[in-house]
Amino acid sequence: MRTLPLLFCAAVLCSGAEKVATPIENESVRVLDVTVQPHEKTRMHDHKVNRVMVYLDAGKQHFEWQDGKPTNLQWKAGEPLWSPAGGMHVAEITSTNPVRIIEVELKKPGAGKSPSAPAKDPLKVAPKNYKVVFDNDQVRVSRVHFAPGESVPMHEHATNRVTVMLADQDFRITTADGQVQTPKRKYGEVTWGTPVTHKEENLANKPFDLIMIDLKY
Repeated sequence: MRTLPLLFCAAVLCSGAEKVATPIENESVRVLDVTVQPHEKTRMHDHKVNRVMVYLDAGKQHFEWQDGKPTNLQWKAGEPLWSPAGGMHVAEITSTNPVRIIEVELKKPGAGKSPSAPAKDPLKVAPKNYKVVFDNDQVRVSRVHFAPGESVPMHEHATNRVTVMLADQDFRITTADGQVQTPKRKYGEVTWGTPVTHKEENLANKPFDLIMIDLKY
């Protein structure tokens, strides 16, 4: 599992150069949608909880640590990384362009719950569509890919989850009891999902990708 040292501060600690929204907050997570400008340093700060970071733009970042050597991080567009709690530091985006990042703060300790029953796990039902990026006692983070017009058979999500869209979504979703939904979501949109058994079909004539963060508590 690739781990970043830590990212940027929360909105109340930062230098004022960030654009921050909170699309989701509940008893399990707080999700921040943050756009960070290049070459603007944060204030000295730390992070109290573990986080999953989903980078919508490629970029680089430099960290100055209060009790340690400076470090650097580079990531690709659409890449999720694990960010553990800890460490007083100052952070600075050193790449040329602004970077938009979805930050998922995990409010509860890991319980190690299985995200799905083994026979109905989407990773078993559709292994070419669902690929694990990293897995620990708090989360299982997967990248999901649908080709144009592709469908995935009935599968189960047994825990709550956060989903980050890496493209516009135009889907038909049919639950196990026959209910049909046709969600249309935008690139960068974040959704909260509860346990469900369903099948999915990409109605668009272009591929679709997302990052799925299954919570294990």
